[in-house]
Amino acid sequence: MRPKNTQKEQAIKDIALKIIAEEGLENLSMQKLAKEANISPRTIYLKYTDKDDLLIKLYIEEVIGAYEHAILHGFKEDLDFERGIQLIWTNAFAFFKERREAFALMQYGKSSPLLNKSYQEHQIEEGMFFKPIHNFLQFHIKAKRIKPFPIGVYRALLFAPLMDLVNEYFEYMDRPKQLITSKILKECCQAVAQGALLTTIK
Repeated sequence: MRPKNTQKEQAIKDIALKIIAEEGLENLSMQKLAKEANISPRTIYLKYTDKDDLLIKLYIEEVIGAYEHAILHGFKEDLDFERGIQLIWTNAFAFFKERREAFALMQYGKSSPLLNKSYQEHQIEEGMFFKPIHNFLQFHIKAKRIKPFPIGVYRALLFAPLMDLVNEYFEYMDRPKQLITSKILKECCQAVAQGALLTTIK
């Protein structure tokens, strides 16, 4: 792709992310995007077949890599289990606070076929992203520190609550008092992480 076309495509992505951040994912349309980018809808449809195709490319090319990089900052596979989960939560929360559009795409992927479709189209298999976290979980399973659940179960057990808390954070942004504070986040993380430890079984 020639540099000019590359710049145009990046501009389209940037404007799409801006609309998502400022107006919400539900208000992103190809027509609105074309108007904001000051180009014809036909130009966008030459690059993307539909809104889902645009969102898939945004998710893979603009969000998932940046998210992975952010949450793995300072992370090591042999960290203490609770410390490791706490670091992931803290990093993820900081990332989403500054990237609401990224969170919107993550949530959209949960409630639509977008995520699976994007993985299939880009031939992404489990472990290609967030491998250090997978290794971290396997390390603690083998050491018999945590329950031997599959990775998919741990994804739901350890990280779905985090996404719900981030959602609550954004819900309370325009209210008089913020519900989700750093203290609350830390206490919730401790409760979730401790629930996975074998030492908590009675």
